[in-house]
Amino acid sequence: MEENRKVLLSIQDLTVKFRVRGRILTAIRNVSLDIYENESIAIVGESGSGKSVLTKTFAGMTDSNGFIEHGKLLFDDPELAETYVNLTAGARSMIDRTQAKLNDYSRLELGADTYRQITELEAEKKRRASLTDEERDAIEGELQDLKFKRTNLFNEKQTYDPKTEKDRIRAASQKLKEYDAQIKILEGKEAAEQKKRQEEAARDTAFIERYNKQMAELKAKYDKQIAGQITEQTKKRNEILAKEIYLSVGRYGLNIRLQLLHGLQKAMKKAMLMGVDLDNEDQRNAVFDTVAFRVRYLDETPEKLHGTCVLNLANVKYDKDWNQVRGRRIATVFQDPMTSLNPIITIGKQITSTIIKHQGCSEVEARSRALELMRKVGIPHAEARFDDYPFQYSGGMRQRIVIAIALSCQPKILICDEPTTALDVTIQAQILKLIKDLQKEFGFTIVFITHDLGVVANIAERVAVLYAGQIVELGTVEEVFYDPRHPYTWALLSSLPQLAERNTTLYSITGTPPSLYNAIVGDAFAPRNPYCMKIDTLEEPPMFQVSPTHFAKTWLLDPRAPKVEKPEGIHDIHAKLMKAFNI
Repeated sequence: MEENRKVLLSIQDLTVKFRVRGRILTAIRNVSLDIYENESIAIVGESGSGKSVLTKTFAGMTDSNGFIEHGKLLFDDPELAETYVNLTAGARSMIDRTQAKLNDYSRLELGADTYRQITELEAEKKRRASLTDEERDAIEGELQDLKFKRTNLFNEKQTYDPKTEKDRIRAASQKLKEYDAQIKILEGKEAAEQKKRQEEAARDTAFIERYNKQMAELKAKYDKQIAGQITEQTKKRNEILAKEIYLSVGRYGLNIRLQLLHGLQKAMKKAMLMGVDLDNEDQRNAVFDTVAFRVRYLDETPEKLHGTCVLNLANVKYDKDWNQVRGRRIATVFQDPMTSLNPIITIGKQITSTIIKHQGCSEVEARSRALELMRKVGIPHAEARFDDYPFQYSGGMRQRIVIAIALSCQPKILICDEPTTALDVTIQAQILKLIKDLQKEFGFTIVFITHDLGVVANIAERVAVLYAGQIVELGTVEEVFYDPRHPYTWALLSSLPQLAERNTTLYSITGTPPSLYNAIVGDAFAPRNPYCMKIDTLEEPPMFQVSPTHFAKTWLLDPRAPKVEKPEGIHDIHAKLMKAFNI
């Protein structure tokens, strides 16, 4: 089935981290997932598993302390990828100057091998005179741990009552002094070790003599190499590169354009210095991605340059670029509609302002479209309710308005972040039906975040189960419900209230998810897994393929693992749900 479907968003090896009180929290760990055009995919898992962080990342809504450490978010949108820039006199001048600089930098490629030898020799000298990365990380980790404990204790001390908890205040003050002393000792230890290594390196006269001789030979060789002439083939490549650089920055205002132009020129110089193969598409893309995503040159007329770009949302850095994606291509419906609606602006104004911003139509046309959308999402007497404020709508009606706003620009992906949690059960069913009906009409992809597996069965075609920032199981709804393979999925399904028998205790998952501040060794679910094996505590399992559409990340699928049956409680789920709902 998947072979014939277009991949709309390809998430590749994505890792997302957050800076929290001086520490690094890894919220998403090496996630890979393809999201298809016109499909409905549900992302499920406990609170804190990374569901919302994952979707916020590809909608450009990650909190300011969050960052993508590595990975790609490739968005396939030919309309957005198509790029034209005007070839004005100023543009031609910028392209010519850029090409001249690239021709000059290209001489550095002639000595790239020798330059790498020079940098390796310099690195060896530096390693001899400093702590290793492992030693520095060990000291830094211990130091950060102490500072974290000190901060927590200091904050806790502020909550003590000076009248009734004097003993606790004194004990906390004493402990804080101890932490300060330990921190000072550790900081001194790092400086002392560093000084010791430098002194040892300075006394190693044999290495210093060898280093000076080799460095002199390499520099002489390098100077001779970069004095050579570049080929005509290299000049033609640089002409295309100069046009690609301008295509990549031409859509911005003058100040940002010049800033990015300078940044890309520096990136190209560094790449040529290190001998990066700029004829290789992947390597060329990687050089561009350090500054702005690359627009590949296709052709030109006397008036315009024409190119196309690979939209890697992981590298979008500017609001202007996100404004082309967020709302227009990827829209979000949040859990509480009042967090999305402005309480002092009328409903009609909130819908029309979105339409005008992203589609550039007149206010009259925007009003007409807004009223049509209000009718489509089931708002009765839309004309009469157009100028009402959010507080005049019920919770279900407010959520319908948020859906109308999200769909006002006809996005390709609609992220539904638990949109029914705050609603009455009967209204939940109406909202789910509305979303599915609108998907059939508008043809968008639904990414549905939820804790409720009942909702998943209603709305999704595929399910991704997240745990501790990783996808641990992925498959169609039928596969995940009727043939689950990961112990965590077993536990989630066992927790369904509808499966509980009379006079039995409702199943709950023991323990808590692991701390995402620490490196996780082995399977993250191992401490809570009743089927845990020794290998689970030592090595992270790979993603095993169960069927062409079904994958699970558990050592239980290894051919060498003992055969384990899923819990009795989730055998024949279909019949139990039919009985529970009296169908």
